[in-house]
Amino acid sequence: MAKLKAFRDKLDEEEIRSVLGESNSDFTNEIDFESFLKIYLDLQSRSTAKVGNSKHSSSFLKATTTTLLHTINDSEKASYVAHINSYLRDDPFLKQFLPIDPSSNALFDLAKDGVLLCKLINVAVPGTIDERAINTKRVLNPWERNENHTLCLNSAKAIGCTVVNIGTQDLVEGRPHLLLGLISQIIKIQLLADLNLRKTPQLVELVEDNNDVEELMGLAPEKVLLKWMNFHLKKAGYKKNVTNFSSDVKDGEAYAYLLNVLAPEHCSPATLDAKDTIERANLVLDHAERMDCKRYLSPKDIVEGSANLNLAFVAQIFHQRNGLSTDNKKISFAEMMTDDELISREERCFRLWINSLGIASYVNNLFEDVKNGWILLEVLDKVYPGSVNWKQATKPPIRMPFRKVENCNQVVGIGKQLKLSLVNVAGNDFVQGNKKLILAFLWQLMRFNMLQLLKNLRSRSQGKEFSDADILTWANKKVKNSGRTSQMESFKDKSLSSGLFFLELLSAVEPRVVNWNLVTKGESDEEKKLNATYIISVARKLGCSIFLLPEDIMEVNQKMILTLTASIMYWSLQQPVDEQSSPSPTASSRSASPEPSIDATLSPAATAISDGSSSPSISGAPSLDFASIPGSSPVLPLNGYLAHDGTAPPKESPSLLLSGEDDSCIAAEVSNITIDHVDFDTTTSAPLVDNAASDTAISTRQVEKEDTES
Repeated sequence: MAKLKAFRDKLDEEEIRSVLGESNSDFTNEIDFESFLKIYLDLQSRSTAKVGNSKHSSSFLKATTTTLLHTINDSEKASYVAHINSYLRDDPFLKQFLPIDPSSNALFDLAKDGVLLCKLINVAVPGTIDERAINTKRVLNPWERNENHTLCLNSAKAIGCTVVNIGTQDLVEGRPHLLLGLISQIIKIQLLADLNLRKTPQLVELVEDNNDVEELMGLAPEKVLLKWMNFHLKKAGYKKNVTNFSSDVKDGEAYAYLLNVLAPEHCSPATLDAKDTIERANLVLDHAERMDCKRYLSPKDIVEGSANLNLAFVAQIFHQRNGLSTDNKKISFAEMMTDDELISREERCFRLWINSLGIASYVNNLFEDVKNGWILLEVLDKVYPGSVNWKQATKPPIRMPFRKVENCNQVVGIGKQLKLSLVNVAGNDFVQGNKKLILAFLWQLMRFNMLQLLKNLRSRSQGKEFSDADILTWANKKVKNSGRTSQMESFKDKSLSSGLFFLELLSAVEPRVVNWNLVTKGESDEEKKLNATYIISVARKLGCSIFLLPEDIMEVNQKMILTLTASIMYWSLQQPVDEQSSPSPTASSRSASPEPSIDATLSPAATAISDGSSSPSISGAPSLDFASIPGSSPVLPLNGYLAHDGTAPPKESPSLLLSGEDDSCIAAEVSNITIDHVDFDTTTSAPLVDNAASDTAISTRQVEKEDTES
């Protein structure tokens, strides 16, 4: 148990009582441990400030948690705020809220509606999100806010962020440690985006032998940055090898040598001569500023060895002046080593898919990282739990080549058990980095995982295997039932390039998600690109985890088209049964947004019952005060039918089924009530019911009672 220090020598009794009063806690009976700890931390910070000693660079969150208090680094928060202020200050929507004060919690409050994070993702990887899909009203309702956060998380996965432990509710609540963790990943991806041979072919200069180029391509971006730094330090005569961005750079010497070799015109002998590390760190930052590097960290951050901020600092130096030569021969060789566009797109898709599974390893370069078989075994264990014999697997680093072959042989064996097509494929093919084989294997594995997820969701499949044809049939039926005429003949149907079918499919599963005013006819390449970009963002906004690019839709890439359709189907099947059993009555037309309406469905059966606590409404429509309808009452389910008196009505007896916002529904036998129509006040979304009228006015369509006898 930690020992807590007393504050009597630093704070008097009156000051302590003042802090207790500000805590808004009730001390009449007892205080829980979390409340006590928060008050203690408040007293500690005031005591420290009074003495003038600021050893702690972290602040504890004041938000209630179960048993854990997370810490956030104030320096990192200030650095990320400065980054956001710099890159988003001219954004048409966000400029009204910027600049953010780094000393306040304004960052966490601003992130609660999801707009800031979506915009930041687009700064990191331009074009990831179609900004037309972001809800940017001044005041968002909970559904719109949740849409933004869903879009943000699925897009973050699509650029390589790990978001396994982050949910939309965490972002809605603005939980600082999770928000800063996500922002840190996004900014890191932005800063390290150019540290690869495709973007910066000059990096080939870092290797002496052309045979080492593949090894360079397989390195993580931060490892490439370290290699670049050591390359220049060696030229500058620095004797040590920098292996990290914390302890190895905290004395500032490595920075002094690096900046002197990159920008000798700004160098000062005083930097290396400085005896005090804080003084040297300050001179280093002054030197970097003269090179136009943004100052996102303080001398204290360098001396304390803040890994994230030091990495960001070195990345800034690299972007400003990498000091690499422009040897045309070497650059041409590096460009030859990069893959063609289609292979690169598929590599990206499978790499991001693997990283989204939440396995322990992280894939930076697919073809290099799977050579030892370990990551493939992790993926197989995730897709088909229990399939891997870990006792026979060897974990990296693996020095002996035959151990890599053993791992890959087990991969092939499990693949055959899953009935993947692996004719004449051996483990050594993976070790040798056969790109086409690796892509083919991962596609089959991704498809297997997709079909298993669908099979597990659809209980009525009764163990029947899902096929591509089932997905195709479902999509066509869904669109047809929504009143549309578009159909796709196969997943390589060229008509899909316009994007209209997928927009109609998305609208069929959730009418509110597509804004038809933003949709083009999809005739020219430019119009197709706009539609394809919008489709991907809308699907992610809905909740689909997809990794394809707009070009995959425009070119009708069969594999990617299948994954898109299956992802939409997977989301749809997760919704309550009564919502997906029939086409949504609120489907919007392409020409204009729909007016609020109620669309009741005559049905002889229902599968759920309202508890009477909420007013039912058709999905996507305003709430209706059902209690105002004469003769209505809660009903009970019986053998698939609903009746007022607990007995099953005759099959021919019509009943009125209305679905509620909480996915419940209520049914009423249509007796002597004629349901005419309901008008809605467009400002309040409330039904306008004439209480004085003898007949009950309900919604925009008529339901005539059939002439039947009970």
